[in-house]
Amino acid sequence: MSTRRLGVQDRLIGEIDKIIKTLTLPPRASRDVPHPPPGEVLAEAERAESVRLMRVNHAGEVAAQALYQGQALTARDPKVKSAMHEAAAEEIDHLAWCEERLKELKGRPSLLNPLWYLGSLSLGALAGALGDRASLGFIAETEKQVESHLRDHLERLSPRDRRSRAILTQMTHDEMKHGAKAASMGGKPLPFPITWAMRATSRLMTRGSYWI
Repeated sequence: MSTRRLGVQDRLIGEIDKIIKTLTLPPRASRDVPHPPPGEVLAEAERAESVRLMRVNHAGEVAAQALYQGQALTARDPKVKSAMHEAAAEEIDHLAWCEERLKELKGRPSLLNPLWYLGSLSLGALAGALGDRASLGFIAETEKQVESHLRDHLERLSPRDRRSRAILTQMTHDEMKHGAKAASMGGKPLPFPITWAMRATSRLMTRGSYWI
């Protein structure tokens, strides 16, 4: 029996399905949420700050799904496309962990997530269209910036919020691995104007998700 090849319309429906699921359905992690020792007690001000920081991280993981989806769409090398899908699968763990932690803290995701998703999907597709080396370089730079952002949040979280800290520590480890893999696969350094624009976009998303 012959295998049916997916047409453009089929692939489009599949990509739209991914968008809807990411934005509306609870993500399912393949790994357990990192668990710290028991005994966590947060004051109201500490809880509120943890909510805002974890909302930013959740929004970042929504954007990560879109970036990898867009880059996989326009990747030319099957190995690069496969690497994008693998990284996206691991990022789903991060998305699920952040969402679960938000619920525990009685917080909510950012209302701007659909905007971050669509913008990141477009950026990812553009990066992939520039060529696989540029796309991999984009991933390496993105993960470098995300690592810096996570370390900043670890400093800002209350020492008593050990559960959030455990999640962000594991996420930092994973992001470093993704960036190193992209670089090892041939990612080329990006010109300064692009890295500057990426940082500016990241700041916009961070500030927007922190409050909204």
